[in-house]
Amino acid sequence: MNDIRQLVNSISVNTQSSIRIEWEGEVYYVDPIEITEAPHDAGFILLTHDHFDHFDPESIAKLTNEYTLIVCPVGMEAKVRAAVGKLDILTVVPGQFYEDGPLEVDTVPAYNIDKDFHPEEAGWVGYIFHLGDLRLYVSGDTDDTDEARDVSADIAMVPIGGTYTMTPEEAADLINEMAPEIVIPTHYGTGVGNASDGETFAALVDEGTEVVLKL
Repeated sequence: MNDIRQLVNSISVNTQSSIRIEWEGEVYYVDPIEITEAPHDAGFILLTHDHFDHFDPESIAKLTNEYTLIVCPVGMEAKVRAAVGKLDILTVVPGQFYEDGPLEVDTVPAYNIDKDFHPEEAGWVGYIFHLGDLRLYVSGDTDDTDEARDVSADIAMVPIGGTYTMTPEEAADLINEMAPEIVIPTHYGTGVGNASDGETFAALVDEGTEVVLKL
């Protein structure tokens, strides 16, 4: 099994944009919500912004242990501190590279360009994970922005449910410009969007990019 297929298989999405990644013995979560078990296995929990469908303190409590590092935008620090107590927090801003032990990420601005739910000035982010020789982009709630189009990634995870983020058509336009090897659509089927949005999106993505549905 090659590395990119191994990484794809290690990614799970339990709902919306609640993502788990396991790679080389480390467990990473992005925006965990509606977690039902309590494995306390998180090495790192990365938060993109503070909306309730991305920031769920009850779920975070089920995943953390004394060694967990929480990563969040600067503007979330007070809310996160209230939720996680004495755990270590790394605050981030868009457009920077951060490293902490095995965690290596670039932050990418995540915002709306034609709606008001995710303003650019909030400083919310997506993350590009450096995992060995692979780059995994988890976009957070974003539209088809210039910054997203500039991302170079082997695997991209982007929202397609519309209303608050991109529609399947808009997300496909972004992915066709970005041209990752694999794309995994998120943020549809519950809360916003329809269960069929994944198939709609897949039909619009260019043949050079494989679409993997995890929802």
